[in-house]
Amino acid sequence: MTSNFSPTVLVTGATSGIGQAIARGFAKAGERVLAVGLGVLPSSERNVTYAALDIVDGAGVTAMIAPLNDLRVVVNAAGVIRRREEHDPDVFQQVVDVNLTGTMRVCTAARETLAANAGAIINIASMLSFFGGGLVPGYSASKGGIVQLTKSLAIAYAPEGIRVNALAPGWIATPLTDGLQQDPVRSDAILGRTPMARWGTPEDLIGPALFLASADAGFVTGAVLNVDGGYAAM
Repeated sequence: MTSNFSPTVLVTGATSGIGQAIARGFAKAGERVLAVGLGVLPSSERNVTYAALDIVDGAGVTAMIAPLNDLRVVVNAAGVIRRREEHDPDVFQQVVDVNLTGTMRVCTAARETLAANAGAIINIASMLSFFGGGLVPGYSASKGGIVQLTKSLAIAYAPEGIRVNALAPGWIATPLTDGLQQDPVRSDAILGRTPMARWGTPEDLIGPALFLASADAGFVTGAVLNVDGGYAAM
């Protein structure tokens, strides 16, 4: 990250999937975006700078966010899923540490600057915030926690002028769901319950994210917006 780059938007989990799509959406809308994550970092793009950040590292989170004086939007999209391994309490704890506690670390580190800039936080929940997931107890518990964290921080941060909302994606076509997409039985079951009868795309989250970050949502806080093609309505 260059010394003269002053981002207005921070997106975690932005090296692929939903996080990357949202980062690019904000950049296209004219924002300066710092897109952070782990793994192979994409090359920087117009209005998007990528940087490595492990949100389990509290000191690292604080060190990266503290200098971002122009920051007005934070999107917490970082997350992991370990499937059946999550029945191991140690793995369960690791998943919660990333998905839920990691989100809290980022919110806490950004709070002072967001208050100064009348900012907004958008957390990424899941349809498994509302439904049980027998194969993914850690992921489901952490995403259920994201909903309650969103509501709790909306209350706590409102006097400081910070709005806190969440998006709850449904079945989105990303590398994490590739196995399900390629399984005709599972995919047909998913599409059969989804009124819009298609898999979502990461780009489907861009418009809702831009709305929640905008002045048009100036009286919206503590809300969870489903982006699931109607799945939760069934």
